[in-house]
Amino acid sequence: MAAKLTKPQTILKLIKRSKGASLGALEKATGWQPHSVRAALTGLRKDGHVIDRTMDAKGVTVYRVTKAAQ
Repeated sequence: MAAKLTKPQTILKLIKRSKGASLGALEKATGWQPHSVRAALTGLRKDGHVIDRTMDAKGVTVYRVTKAAQ
């Protein structure tokens, strides 16, 4: 049986995908409010991950890891 991911690990898994993840998708996956998801993204940045924030065709902000922490 696979170990359950922590919420920050879940966020990292989603934003490592080639298409990234929207704030709404990250909220849904973690059950957290927007400010908590953004705080987790800040924590991942402090850990050394480079996270890109772009807009998709519908104007939704998408987060994506462009360089993983070493």
